[in-house]
Order: sequence, then structure tokens, then C-alpha cells
Amino acid sequence: MAKTSPMICRQIVASIDDAAAGPSYSVTALSAALRRLGHDSAVMAVGQRVPEPGLEIFAQDLARLPGMKLLMVSRGLARALDTVSARGSVLHGHGLWLLPNILPATAAQRHAAPLVMSPRGMLGEAALAFSPTRKRIFWALAQRRALERATCFHATAESEADDIRRAGLSAPVAVIPNGIDIPAGDPVPGARTILHLGRLHPKKGIDRLVAAWARIAKRHPDWRLRIVGPSESGYREALERQVHELGAPRVAFDGPLYGADKLAAYRAAGLFVLPTLNENFGMVVAEALAAGIPAICTKGAPWQGLETKRCGWWTDHGSEAMAVTLDAALALPDAERAAMGSRGRAWMARDFGWDEIAARMAEVYAWSAGRGARPDCVVIA
Repeated sequence: MAKTSPMICRQIVASIDDAAAGPSYSVTALSAALRRLGHDSAVMAVGQRVPEPGLEIFAQDLARLPGMKLLMVSRGLARALDTVSARGSVLHGHGLWLLPNILPATAAQRHAAPLVMSPRGMLGEAALAFSPTRKRIFWALAQRRALERATCFHATAESEADDIRRAGLSAPVAVIPNGIDIPAGDPVPGARTILHLGRLHPKKGIDRLVAAWARIAKRHPDWRLRIVGPSESGYREALERQVHELGAPRVAFDGPLYGADKLAAYRAAGLFVLPTLNENFGMVVAEALAAGIPAICTKGAPWQGLETKRCGWWTDHGSEAMAVTLDAALALPDAERAAMGSRGRAWMARDFGWDEIAARMAEVYAWSAGRGARPDCVVIA
């Protein structure tokens, strides 16, 4: 891969205040990797985080007005985008449905700046099913027009590229996965914890995991299920009621974990499970594999490589399919699950290192700015 000449690029995301959200990690890690490659990259977001090198935080305006608070208005972000796009920056917007996701398109149009847009899974069918009326209105008023101004889209998997086309958007799509950091150290040998880690939200399908565990738990008395993450809209309480009603044994709930505590949770697991309805990537699967833990993921996320790379299971939706897969995974000898985890870790190190991902993204930026050939990862409609 040829080295791309240094460029100015800005990663725009509505907020990175929630450290448990995937973009809080993936967008900041991408920007850091671009800087390591010599590019002038920074993250621009609205919120309460303390600014630091490579991270520009802007105040939210009109936050006391209920309707406007939800939209995350920021005049400071709008002015900064206007300034940086006038300097020739490539603008890379991440996410949809909030005003900070509209502003990059406005600035790009004003200054004829290249605009790359990453929906971050928010055009998926399951994602669109949540708050559908609000999204239809916002789409008609602003979001569609903003996306139609994109020079190129970024999808983390072919399935997300399909979502972009189903939305009626025709600009080229670059298919580049998220990257992952490979931590030092090894998992706990012979661990007997099934781990789910991430936001507790209905779209994650955790109720199906609980139902599956209730079916098979008696056959695996030395295993337990651990559900870790921040609860949204009282979903943890709903899951706890489900555990009680089904009589599911040995289920533990914990709040969000970060940094070393999060890594320790992965390493103490014998198996990771993501029962999601829809994901554009599923960063937690990559994190589990990078820590050396085999994984089960539903077909709501693009992780068919779990089977082709022999490091996990890519299973159908539903509690019955999950129960069958979970039962088979727990029945394996410890040595076989450990070997699967090792293969997964090697796969992450080989194909998902952040510097490699950032180099591919920089090629997309250069092509979008008319400074290079079209990369192989870019698909023309």
C-alpha cells in the first residue's frame, strides 16, 4: 500500500461522552492512527469531555429547551467546521439523526470540501425500527439531503453497504472494517463465564441470550452468565425480571466497565456472546477475539469470519438457535475453546490493526479529494 501524502482531516461525531458507545472508541482510535501516519487529524464532538490534543470539544447550545437538547445544537462546532473546511480539510462524519451529523455536509457544500459519511449502523433495518417516526421526519427535513452531499460513504461491512444502497444513496462506498488494539497478556485458563458486554438495549437481543441460557443452564452447572454494561430506558430491570420469571440460574449483572477492568472481564470469560438484532460491525466481538476469547455472534452483525477463521460461531437469530449454539460451545473441551481464542486473536492482529485500517482510510480521503487513484475498497454504484 502506497503511503498517502499528509492531509488535513476531521472526524465529526455527535458525542463521545458515553465511553461505552462503539464510536467513542472507534472514531478516536482511527483519528489517533491517522496522526501516527503523519496526517493532521482530530475528533470534533459536542459534550462535556475535557479537550486534549487531537480532541476538540464544543459546547451544546439551547440545552435547556427539551426538543433542542435532544438535537445537540452547537454553534461552536458549526463555526469550527466552516473554518477547517475552508482550509481544505476532508470532513468525515460519523453517525446520523442529530444536528452534528448534518453540519459537516453544510460546511462541505459551502467550501467544496470532500465529505465522507459513516452511518455507523444507523441505516440498518433493526436500528431504523427504534423511534421510526422521529427518524422519518428528520430524514425528510435534513438527513437525506446531508447524505446526498457525500463524496463517498464508509461502511464497516458489505451488509452496511447494502443498507446504504437500500436507503437510495448512490455515492461510492468504501468498505473498511473498524480496527482493534491487541492487548498484552493471556485469558484465564479454564474460565467458566459466558460474557455479554455492551449497552443494555433491546436491539442487542440480550433477552434471547437469557432465554437460551435458561434452557441449557442445568446441563452446564459450572458455568455462569455475566451481563455487563450501562442500562438504557430501564432495560436492565426488564432483563432481571426475565431472569426471575424463567428461573435462569447463575446470572450476574454489572454496570459499565472501562480500561483495565473491561479487559479483565474479557480475560476472565471462557466465551463471549453478542446476540444482537443488528450491528454495522460489533466492536465487542473484535475486543473479545483480541483478548483471546472465542465468540458467538448472531447474523445481525457481519461476523461470518468467526466460522471461516475457526474462532467462534455465527448463528441464526432467536433463543432456540442461540441455545443450540451455546450448548455446543460449552460442551467443547477447554483446550479446543482456547485454541479458537488463539486463532481469533491472530486474525485480529493480522487484519484489524489500526495503522493498516487508517492507511486504507487515508487512501479513501486522498481519492475523495482528487489526489489519488480509487482504492480497491471503494465500490461504485
